[in-house]
Amino acid sequence: MIFKVLILLLIPALSFAHSLHNIIKHVNPTVVVIHIENKKLNAQQNSNKNLNKKNVGSGVIISNDGKIMTASHLVHSADSINVEFLNGVLIPARVLSSVSHADVALIQLDHLPKNLQVAPLGNSDTALIGDDIFVIGAPYGYSHTVSKGIISARYKPGEIDSELAQTELIQTDAAINQGNSGGPMFNDKGEVIAIVSHIISHSGGNEGLGFAVTSNMSKKLLLEDKPVWSGLDGIIISKLARVLNVPQPAGYLVQHVAHNSIASQIGIQGGSVPTRIYNTQILLGGDIIIEMLGITIENTTETFKQIRTKLASLKPGDKVTAKVLRSGKIITLSTNIPKKH
Repeated sequence: MIFKVLILLLIPALSFAHSLHNIIKHVNPTVVVIHIENKKLNAQQNSNKNLNKKNVGSGVIISNDGKIMTASHLVHSADSINVEFLNGVLIPARVLSSVSHADVALIQLDHLPKNLQVAPLGNSDTALIGDDIFVIGAPYGYSHTVSKGIISARYKPGEIDSELAQTELIQTDAAINQGNSGGPMFNDKGEVIAIVSHIISHSGGNEGLGFAVTSNMSKKLLLEDKPVWSGLDGIIISKLARVLNVPQPAGYLVQHVAHNSIASQIGIQGGSVPTRIYNTQILLGGDIIIEMLGITIENTTETFKQIRTKLASLKPGDKVTAKVLRSGKIITLSTNIPKKH
C-alpha cells in the first residue's frame, strides 16, 4: 500500500520533469551568448596600443527579423558585439536602443542565420510569487546552462532601493552568475517573462538573490517607447567637481564612448588615464558633461530622469546638444539624430 502511494506521489514530479525537458529543448535555440568588446586606450604606457576588454553575457531572440533583448549594462558602451548561437554560428550585431536605468537593451543582428527561432514574450503581469521558472544563459562562459527556481518576490517601480528603483523587477532563487546577464527567464510554458539583470552577493557568486526586469516593462521601454542609444558610459562627480575645476557643483565624468553611437557622433571623448579615487577605479582625461539637451547636470535623480525623457522624445533629424569641460575650456557639441535602419 505504501509503495502504491509513493508511486502516485512520484508521477506528477516525473511528469513535470519530462515536460520541462521538452520545453527547454524547444526554447534553447532562442537563447544566445553575447560577446562584447570595449577598446580602451592605455595612456599609462603612452602608446597607441588598445587594450581589449572582453565580456560575455546572454540574450534572447524576440523577432523574426533578428532583434534580441539583453541587459543594457552589457552592451550600452560596447564597441563591438558578436552573437553566438546554439550551433556555434557567430553573427555581428549593433545596438538599437538601450535603457540604462532599467538595464534592458535591444540589439539587431547584421544578418539572419538559417532556421532562426524566436522566443515568445509572455505576460509578466500573470507571473505570481511561488511560480516555477527557469533561466538559460552563459554563467562564467558556460553557454546554454539551465538553472531552475521560483519567483521569490516582485517589485513595482519605487518599491526597492537600488539603481533600478524605477523599473519592475522579479526576484528569484534560481542560480544566476556572471554571464547570465541579459538572458531570459522563462515560465513553465516556455514564455519569456523577464530579462536577467543582476545579483546581490557578498561572495561574488550566486546566493539566491537574482533580479530580472519583467517582460512587460522591457516591451514598453524597448518596443513601444524606442529610446535613443547614447553609447555613453560615465559617473556623476560632486566631491571631485571642485578638484577638477568644474564650474558647477556636479558634472558627468565620461569614461567610455561606444563607436557609432550618438555620443561618438556628437564628439564626446572618453577617459584615458586610469586612477583610483575613493577606492574606485576610474578613467580621467575625458570630457566632463555639464549640460545635456539644455539641462544642467546636477547630482539628482530628477535631472537624469529629465534627460532620459527628453532623449526618448527625440526623433530622426532632431538636434542633440551638450556642453562639456575639456582641457579647462567649456565647449558646445551638437549633432542630429540619424535615421534608424
